[in-house]
Amino acid sequence: MPGPVPKRSDQRRRRNKSEGPELVRAPGGEAPEIPPADEEWHPIAAGWYASLAESGQAQFYEASDWATAYYIAEAMSRNLTQGRFSAQLFQSVLSGMTDLLTTEGARRRARVELERESGAEDPREAAHVTLMDSYRKAAGSSDG
Repeated sequence: MPGPVPKRSDQRRRRNKSEGPELVRAPGGEAPEIPPADEEWHPIAAGWYASLAESGQAQFYEASDWATAYYIAEAMSRNLTQGRFSAQLFQSVLSGMTDLLTTEGARRRARVELERESGAEDPREAAHVTLMDSYRKAAGSSDG
C-alpha cells in the first residue's frame, strides 16, 4: 500500500470506514522448520536473522518466507563483508526486509499489529500516557 504509514487501529478515529478489499483466506502449510543461520555470516546479518524467530510476525511465516529471509541474510552478509558497500544491494535487502514485515511501518501497511502481553508495559506507551495526562491537567480536564 503506497502512501504514509497508517496509524495503529487503536489510534484511528473512524472505525466504520472500509479498510480495503475483502480478505482472502487459505490454509497455511505445516509449521516450517527454520533453517539454521550460516556460521560464516557477518554478525549483523546473523543477528537480524536470529531476531526474526523471536519476532511476532514470524508466526505468519511459511517455509518460503524463511527461505527468503535466509537469502536476504546471505545478501546482507556479503554486502557487509565485501570491501566496497553496494547501495543497490542494500536497497534490495531493505526491500526484502519490508516484504517480510520486519518493520512497524511495513506491518501497519499490511494491517498487521503486534501486541505485547499486558503485563509487559512498553516504556514508550507509559510515556505517551503520562504526556496525555499532563495535557489533560494543563487543560483543566477533570476526567484524568
